[in-house]
Parts: sequence; C-alpha cells; structure tokens
Amino acid sequence: MPKLRSAPQEAHRKAVESNIADVVRSLQEVLGQKLLAHIAGVSDPRTAARWAAGERAPRAEHEQRLRCAYQTLQLLLAEESSHTARAWFLGLNPQLDDQSPAQSIREGDFRDVLVAAKAFLAGG
Repeated sequence: MPKLRSAPQEAHRKAVESNIADVVRSLQEVLGQKLLAHIAGVSDPRTAARWAAGERAPRAEHEQRLRCAYQTLQLLLAEESSHTARAWFLGLNPQLDDQSPAQSIREGDFRDVLVAAKAFLAGG
C-alpha cells in the first residue's frame, strides 16, 4: 500500500520536484505576474514571463523565493480556492507582524510564511 503524505509534505515534494518554469507558470496563474515579480524580488514583471517561457533561469535568490511561494501556494490550494490563496498572499497577516506573506517571502522569511499558512489552514 502506498504511503499517504500530508498536505505539507506533498506541497514540499511538489516544490522540490517541479522545474522552475512550471513553478513560475503555476504562480503566475494564481497570483498574477506583477505580484509574482514582487515576491521574487525583480522590478520588471516581464522577467517572470521569461522564466515561465524557459527563456531565462532565475538567479538562486529569486528561485528560492519562487519555490517558497510555490510550496506555500500548494499548501493553501489543498484546502482553499485560488481566490482565497491570492488574497492570503496579499493580506496583512497577524502571524507575520501584520506584514503580507508576499512581502515576507521577498524579505526571506520563508519559515515564518509556511508557519503562517499552516496556522491559517488550522483556523487561526
């Protein structure tokens, strides 16, 4: 019998195993290109479009932010709609000292964002 994974484990696996172009396309679909560029830490949203098309690869620090956002998004989508997930990324979050998860990822607070997403799903 195959071992069942929890939503956090499955989100992590998807973030690790997916190629970066697929990660970017998935994030663009739900978050939009401007928000995605903000999270990644680039000023030009067209950069994200080039990553999604496979024309360019993001730098390591951008890829780290993208994969954290993707893992968080996958975790949220396991129980919430894409509309709710996008709103969660944009909203001021009490778990993050009233900063948005998008800004927190941009600033490198990856662990805190994942903890906040899990708290949100748990009803907090």
